[in-house]
Amino acid sequence: MEQLIQGVHHIAIKCNGYEKLQQALHFYCDLLGMKPVRTWGEGNNTAVMVDTGCGILEIFGNAGGDLPLGMIPHIAFRTGDVDRCIQIVRDAGYEIIKEPTEMTIPSQPPFPVRLAFCRGPAGEEVEFFCPRE
Repeated sequence: MEQLIQGVHHIAIKCNGYEKLQQALHFYCDLLGMKPVRTWGEGNNTAVMVDTGCGILEIFGNAGGDLPLGMIPHIAFRTGDVDRCIQIVRDAGYEIIKEPTEMTIPSQPPFPVRLAFCRGPAGEEVEFFCPRE
């Protein structure tokens, strides 16, 4: 049987505005050598996916205020079967935040995916993420 979860796809962080997002990009890309792979939105609604070498760091500029130390909005697990993941957590009684959905992230380049979200046992958001490239 194929392993359902294939690894962490991305970890999301939020910055308080476009200027802070630019500081984060400077830190992760210019200082640490990571490469941006996708960008979408504009101004405070800009988002950038940065390749860490073994996963993606998704940086948003739309935090809308200061976040508590260590706050990570969600963890995204790569899977080949988003629907099965959601059914397993639904059957176990966990809250489904977003049902399985096909979408294309309007980034450069466009990024077709299937994804869904649930609430984890510690209150965290867990995303099940399947790239469709």
